[in-house]
Amino acid sequence: MNRTSVRSSNIRSVGYDPASLTLEVEFHSGSIYQYSGVPETIYQGFMRAASKGSYFHNHIKGRYPGRQVR
Repeated sequence: MNRTSVRSSNIRSVGYDPASLTLEVEFHSGSIYQYSGVPETIYQGFMRAASKGSYFHNHIKGRYPGRQVR
């Protein structure tokens, strides 16, 4: 999945596949997680958020099933 680099102290890049509703998040630690069932509106809000980390913790983590892929 192609990801876009973002400005964040914890998150390096974010990708999204609208066909499968899969959000992919790469962290500065090198870990990559995929979250399933994420609506495009959540992805768009994530990309517009001034604080990617806060948006991630408030709207994504724990709300959508996630699995580590790296």
